[in-house]
Amino acid sequence: MKTVCLYFEIHQNIHLKRYRFFDIGTDHYYYDDYENARSISETAERSYVPALQTLIEMAEANPGEFKCAISLSGCAIEQLENHAPQCIELLQKLNDTGCVEFLAEPYSHGFSSLINEDTFRDEVQRLCKKVKSLFGQEPKIFRNSCLIYSDDIGELVASMGFKGMLAEGAKHVLGWKSPHFVYNCCRDPRLKLLLRDYSLSEDISFRFNDSSWSEYPLFADTYADWIAQLPEEEQVINIFMELCALGIFQPLSSNILEFMKALPVQFKQRGITFSTPSEICGRVKSAGDLTVTYPTSWVDEERDMSPWLGNVMQREAFNKLYSIADRVRICRDRRLMQDFDYLQASNNLRFMSTKPNSYGGYRGIYDSPYDAFTNYMNILGDFITRVNERYPLDIDNEELNSLLTTIKNQGDELALKNKEISKLQNMLARFEKEEAPKSEVSPVEAEEASKPQATPAAKRKAPARKTTVKKNATTK
Repeated sequence: MKTVCLYFEIHQNIHLKRYRFFDIGTDHYYYDDYENARSISETAERSYVPALQTLIEMAEANPGEFKCAISLSGCAIEQLENHAPQCIELLQKLNDTGCVEFLAEPYSHGFSSLINEDTFRDEVQRLCKKVKSLFGQEPKIFRNSCLIYSDDIGELVASMGFKGMLAEGAKHVLGWKSPHFVYNCCRDPRLKLLLRDYSLSEDISFRFNDSSWSEYPLFADTYADWIAQLPEEEQVINIFMELCALGIFQPLSSNILEFMKALPVQFKQRGITFSTPSEICGRVKSAGDLTVTYPTSWVDEERDMSPWLGNVMQREAFNKLYSIADRVRICRDRRLMQDFDYLQASNNLRFMSTKPNSYGGYRGIYDSPYDAFTNYMNILGDFITRVNERYPLDIDNEELNSLLTTIKNQGDELALKNKEISKLQNMLARFEKEEAPKSEVSPVEAEEASKPQATPAAKRKAPARKTTVKKNATTK
């Protein structure tokens, strides 16, 4: 029986403000608050809210049958909490239906997996804690930023305890193989791989409203037929896309949500089910190793890292940013860590791309990739200066780590001692209360005691007897 794994990504670009060379050292705030608020609010109104409401309707109309997976970057969660909390509420409502599995990914939606293992682990752990606090789920499946995967990354993810990972079904990796099977990391067979069918995914996310497309208009029964007609042995169909495809890439006027609502019924009629990534990894055996020597992604025809690291400017910014990654991670300064998260976000590097139409012509506030590079490097110059001023360069990372660990341990010891002191004070107060003088009586008892009391007859003291001494008469 064929099963469909439907996955949606939620990430929101962090928009930087115009930052001049002369701002370095004087202005430590790097963000365009107006654009960030406007962007997330518009996306929520046009896409996230109606899309999530549709998924909730699908789950309630098909209880136990419709299932999907979602991942959110930490940057997206923070933006939603600040400017569109109704989206978080809808996600929690969707979670209550039991139809959704939340996946793990890097907190920043950056590329630490390519260059710094410790930073990558720290980001994933922070995101997992955030998901646990919001939705009560502990992610078991991992999804990297922009669906990036390689053998090195797979081995790292497996060592972190994840049982599965999403990846791109790139042609140059698969060759004659099909993405409709479960594979495993060639370096650690414990990690199963679910490969995206980019054709079926992009039929919905990119081509659905394209009137020049040969299959336009696309109906749910046609789409279900395509899946049902796949070879019998191809049992797993992975359809991965951004959630904003429903409402932004494909406008609501295209009836994209009506198309989605019709899928469960059409799939059921053809014996096609929905499954979460965990269910597939737990139920379906691997068809064999998958070797991915160089990182793949789900962007552009090449499906590689060229949209973010394809030119000298991007690589310079990338290397400069991660040159201080260890110091930021070690220091645990909340303000520095948040700035570092936002500066890692993938769109910062993509705005610098010189590939034709690499970002659909959209570059935010920038006029060109060179403008984006200049602005970003100015900000990065100020950020690195702040890190170095806080933790001087003459202290190497190992020495800094040891110093901060000592400070942290001392802080933990003080906190523990304060708890013990508070506990002892409470015990002392309780003992003093229990050992209060027994003679203390209530006002009522005191009043009763002040009244004259009749002495019981039995206890009344007998009056003293008069002793008569008889004197002997003396006769003289």
